Amino acid sequence: MRDTATPRTWRAALAGFLAVLALVGFWPSPVDQPVQGEIAGFLSLIHSLGVPGWIGYGFIEASANVALFVPLGVVATLAFPGKAWWQIGAFGLLVSGLMELGQSLFLHSRFPSSLDLATNTVGCLLGLLVAAYVVRPRSR
Repeated sequence: MRDTATPRTWRAALAGFLAVLALVGFWPSPVDQPVQGEIAGFLSLIHSLGVPGWIGYGFIEASANVALFVPLGVVATLAFPGKAWWQIGAFGLLVSGLMELGQSLFLHSRFPSSLDLATNTVGCLLGLLVAAYVVRPRSR
């Protein structure tokens, strides 16, 4: 089946995904707060089964930040097919930076993190790779 989505369609999808990121980024409390107990229980379980201790809450949080921005990289790459890889990465950095700045200025129960900035940008770049090597070849 041939992909008929145009860059214009992907730009609309990008606008929608940016709205989702804004909801996550500017939620009044950390979005993982309601499940912190379950995460701690899961970590205790896997550690008792021999999973290394370095796989802890920080690792899960960083992995979630990467995963959250992978779709941004995919959609931005397809929305702007002529952009260089570093421009897509800079876009991810900008979006993440605005989220962290907003949290710092407006949300007292959230705090900005340079690690979030880095992991979000890495996620965006991974999304670019997914778009370049998985999504685009399938649509040809």
